[in-house]
Amino acid sequence: MRAYLLLENGVYFEGESIGLPGETVGEVVFNTGMTGYQEVLTDPSYYGQIVTMTYPLIGNYGINEEDFQSYKPHVRGFVVREACEKPSNFRYKYTLDEYLKANNIVGIQGVDTRALTKIIREKGTMMGMITLNISDIEEKLKAIRGHIERDHVERVTTREVYHIHGSGYRVAVIDYGIKTNIIENLKIRGLDITVFPARCAAEDILDIKPDGILLSNGPGDPKDAMYAVEQVDKLIGKVPVFGICLGHQILSLALGADTSKLKYGHRGCNHPVKDLKSDRTYITSQNHGYTVIPESLPDDVEITHININDNTVEGIRHKKLPVYSVQFHPEASPGPYDTLYLFDVFVDMMKRRVADV
Repeated sequence: MRAYLLLENGVYFEGESIGLPGETVGEVVFNTGMTGYQEVLTDPSYYGQIVTMTYPLIGNYGINEEDFQSYKPHVRGFVVREACEKPSNFRYKYTLDEYLKANNIVGIQGVDTRALTKIIREKGTMMGMITLNISDIEEKLKAIRGHIERDHVERVTTREVYHIHGSGYRVAVIDYGIKTNIIENLKIRGLDITVFPARCAAEDILDIKPDGILLSNGPGDPKDAMYAVEQVDKLIGKVPVFGICLGHQILSLALGADTSKLKYGHRGCNHPVKDLKSDRTYITSQNHGYTVIPESLPDDVEITHININDNTVEGIRHKKLPVYSVQFHPEASPGPYDTLYLFDVFVDMMKRRVADV
């Protein structure tokens, strides 16, 4: 079945429908990972976005039951050059097309993803639509340009507080759209975990007497979640705080810094990041469209990591308080595990705090 990807600037690509035949509108972004499409589909940070995979063959190892990063896919649409119809992997349960259909995700294949990615890099991220026809293109362009969606975090956060028993330090996790593998890395370290919704009150978190607080990843503009910034501000200085991705941006805003939107974002599992203290460069997994403005950071906060490609801020640390965060994903999934050590840094911070109490 013929399908089209129509961008808000009027450019369109013709292809073939995969997944649910239909129409969807979202922010068109690209991911440079050669693998990890299953994790991309189920990462809550992609809520509201039409994701383009730049690697030309997607679905060649199928979809399995073990690598989901949340309970369902969160992408608004999916764009590939070629969707593999016959995967080869001992774990696979569904083809990409079967999984998209089962979860009502609209997709398109046969698109020149290289040309599409060049447009996004040159013009910047823009809204778009996957549709089955463009005979009424002006009406569709009006719908695309008029599409506004705010506070994505509210759509993906947990609705209830829940607890995961562990024998180690007590960690409060604020869920802005958390990935499964972040929870798994806390569990591996034996931590006792309580997960809170994004709109939780600081007082409720402190009531459980946590040894540390983790601010999770999530979708959208951090300034749409100023309610979260206000609560994090009340938590700074009480116990160690570790922020990841959106959690890093929210923490930065709470510390008095500012954020801005990147031209086309960082999405993929091959982004080089330098640790300024060790002078080592790590390959990282990333998924974000916003960044912390370095000049806006207060004097008592230092930059710990930078992106080698564009020198954007990839990590910060408070000079006096046990507070730090990173823009990339140390838990990977997909991606390299080069920076898993950051979870151990978090544990060490809690260990020192408990010893000092």
